[in-house]
Amino acid sequence: MAEDMTIASYLSQGGVLTSPSNVPPRYRAELLKLMATFVDSELAGAAGFADVINEGPGIKERIAAAKIVLEKTDNADRVLRIMGEFGADTDRYVTHHPWTERVARDADIGATRTEHDMRLAVFNYPLEGWADAVMMNLLMGRAVTIQLAEFAMVSYQPLAETFRAVAPIEARHAELALEGAVKLIADGEIDALGQSARYWWPRVAESFGKSDSAKFDSLREMGLRHTTNADLRTRWEAEARAILDRLGVTLD
Repeated sequence: MAEDMTIASYLSQGGVLTSPSNVPPRYRAELLKLMATFVDSELAGAAGFADVINEGPGIKERIAAAKIVLEKTDNADRVLRIMGEFGADTDRYVTHHPWTERVARDADIGATRTEHDMRLAVFNYPLEGWADAVMMNLLMGRAVTIQLAEFAMVSYQPLAETFRAVAPIEARHAELALEGAVKLIADGEIDALGQSARYWWPRVAESFGKSDSAKFDSLREMGLRHTTNADLRTRWEAEARAILDRLGVTLD
């Protein structure tokens, strides 16, 4: 960075930061929010899948579910360690939040976060059985893959590198969900998958946030965002719908 350039100008021109010591207060607040959303969503997601491991119809499926729980928890830990460099009490953080807490299945909270943590709203809904868990993981796994591609470009280099490292792990979770869905269809469970797809579709869509986010421009200037919520959601809708079409699962 040139000596006569402000950090704001540096970031707006594509610069990156590498240490908490040179991070401006506003940037720090937005960066911590982004990290907390990821960590809380991973931990809440892992807690939800932990409850359905033993509902898997076979050993292979139970191993896949346990693997997802393990790796989502590990992915959360990777980002939580970076939060610790900013002063977060990582030990208390993990034990303080009720990760297993869920709203009623028929609740409609939109994109609202709860008072407990920063998890995406979709992770506040309960899973109902194996087919439901597979479909939720299939749709949300596609969303996470798209979101991580965006977050892998953040201007805080240690976090960007971490997101790039966890991206293939999360992509594999979506692949496991697709494998699970194919097996369920072979077992005659296509109606159950369709019912779950119709339940989870609008809730996963909400995870992309408001289409007209007023904060996007400022986040883009800080190098924390590059693609609008609307564009990310449109990409997810096209990719997720294509997967459902291949499976023969309808949203109607």
